[in-house]
Amino acid sequence: MPAFQTLGLIAKQGDPERVRGTLVRLREHLRARAIEVRLEAESAHLLDAPIGEALALDRLGAVCDLIVVVGGDGTLLHAARVMAPHDVPLLGINLGRLGFLVDVSPEHIESALDRILAGEFDSDRRSMLDARIVTEQDAGDPEAALNDVTIHKWGTARMIELEIWIDGVFVSAQRSDGLIVSTPTGSTAYALSGGGPLVDPALDAILLVPICPHDLSNRPLVVPGGRSIEVRVRGSEQGHVQVTCDGQTDLRLPPGARVRIARHPHAAHLIHPKGHDHYQILRAKLHWGGHHITRTPPC
Repeated sequence: MPAFQTLGLIAKQGDPERVRGTLVRLREHLRARAIEVRLEAESAHLLDAPIGEALALDRLGAVCDLIVVVGGDGTLLHAARVMAPHDVPLLGINLGRLGFLVDVSPEHIESALDRILAGEFDSDRRSMLDARIVTEQDAGDPEAALNDVTIHKWGTARMIELEIWIDGVFVSAQRSDGLIVSTPTGSTAYALSGGGPLVDPALDAILLVPICPHDLSNRPLVVPGGRSIEVRVRGSEQGHVQVTCDGQTDLRLPPGARVRIARHPHAAHLIHPKGHDHYQILRAKLHWGGHHITRTPPC
């Protein structure tokens, strides 16, 4: 009996012809193995499914025991935030660019799926973040992030002034273009371009990476994953600050409000083909050198 009985398909928006072809291959391959296939709105549209067959993402997570994401890391990030409370695993088919999270290439779809359905896969749980806008009146609804929560300026060329507090203790003040609060998974995303460290995704940690700080002594900071981070905006630019989760969800930060960030109560559940090697992915995506081969010079 296959390890998974009901699979949901989530498709990247845009690039319809390439995505449609991959979805058709997936559906036919799965149906030939008597696997029930459920669809969300975009995959249903691309497959010309009957009206009413598409499910909302939250419902898809409730009825499926595996979600296959066809697209890039951005598509998987969106799916992971919705699926985390259901603890349903996600498998990514890479139709994007870098693809640190979606690691099955289109040419290997059928063989990779067959091994996974046979129970040959590696399971991987990734910590997430929970961000809230806190005012004097109340704390807003939480927003989830798998990669990062970014506090950044918008609509102004001026730097913003931030205070960072950890577990209620003042840590530092900075003038910068913003701050990236990242998970280890997000250390290969925006935090990397900001000069942050690469962190093994198995580590229980939170990264704080300043964006273009005025004072060069403001360096990236790594703290334990159970810490509560609070960012307070000071100065005249308070009306020009925005909070963005995973580069996809934007929250306005009213003057006087604070951003409170902590570990999300749920983790993202990813699965990979057996033998998944995080460092091999880093070597390939970041163009690191391989083994050095010493050659004996000719006589």
